[in-house]
Amino acid sequence: MQLLGIINEMIGLPELASEHGSMVDHMLEVVHWLVAALLFGWTGFFVYCLVRFRKKRHPKADYHGVQGHASHHVEVAVVVIEAILLLGFALPLWAQRITDYPSGPDVVRVRAVGEQFKWTMHYPGPDNKFGLAKSDLISGANPLGIDWEDINAKDDFVYTELVLPVDRECIVTVTSKDVIHNLALHPMRMAQDAIPGSVADMWFRPVATGRWQTICGQLCGAGHSGMVGYLEVMAQKDFDAWYKDNVPSAKEDNPLKAAPEGDADGAS
Repeated sequence: MQLLGIINEMIGLPELASEHGSMVDHMLEVVHWLVAALLFGWTGFFVYCLVRFRKKRHPKADYHGVQGHASHHVEVAVVVIEAILLLGFALPLWAQRITDYPSGPDVVRVRAVGEQFKWTMHYPGPDNKFGLAKSDLISGANPLGIDWEDINAKDDFVYTELVLPVDRECIVTVTSKDVIHNLALHPMRMAQDAIPGSVADMWFRPVATGRWQTICGQLCGAGHSGMVGYLEVMAQKDFDAWYKDNVPSAKEDNPLKAAPEGDADGAS
């Protein structure tokens, strides 16, 4: 496996921090080896043709073309290998991601809302139910338009970063307030388009703690390059403490929670 993974190491894939990510990396490595074989194979064949059929050796053109079937065999082999990659790796992984959604009270749920040019995270409170969000309630103090009068919103809070616990299934529901964005979580080997007027879920299980940058994977405007967020995966006890600190009290007016200044300096 170390030999098979040498191309991934050479191109410098981001740190792997999700349970399913090894399947993605394995598929990528097989694709890379196939592409490398095609690159060197067809380049060698091209150089051979330049030398073998140069004008000096063949001053008169041959209009009959190639008589053998070796190139057909190579083309069929490439198609077969690509079919194996699609049917044996890509489709099973895709099917797992869309059919095996986790459920139950232990699943961590977060809404990730993109806008030019930032992400805002909406966390449900201890009731594990999101409060209603209405576009006409959006303001500077209420960036997601959460209806704080809704009974399910009383214990909700919003945060400027995506914070998750390790070794628990997480479902992130992604949407957008303006244009199409994309929440790309490279350490999780996961990304999802954020489309205005619709929601889409992605799920994964973090298996390593750490703090990483997140990016927008869609060209979303002049400030696209600055749309950088952060993903932090904590040990369960640290996540519980963070969560408790951010759940609003009965007297609190559900303000937007921001990560402490200076945290970004430690991002990897």
